[in-house]
Amino acid sequence: MKPSGQMTITLTNELEQFVRGEVTAGPFASNSEYIRELVRERYRQKLEREEKMKTLNAALARGMADSAAGRVTPLAEAFEKVRAALDITADESQHV
Repeated sequence: MKPSGQMTITLTNELEQFVRGEVTAGPFASNSEYIRELVRERYRQKLEREEKMKTLNAALARGMADSAAGRVTPLAEAFEKVRAALDITADESQHV
């Protein structure tokens, strides 16, 4: 029986050579270390994306609540505020 956490992967010849090349050229002691780093990075990206989605969903919920409560700004006024904050004219914003 394999120890917990151990996996066996199969790569194409091209990918295998790529991994071996990265190990040879980089700071990795083994193929396994390189693969672990790739998985860790992908895992961190997934967690960051999930956190960003939670933040976005919370902001959307606040916006929906504000809208339902009548706390809204007409679109033209909102764009004017953005233009003023960015110090651009309406003519300039049409070319961006």
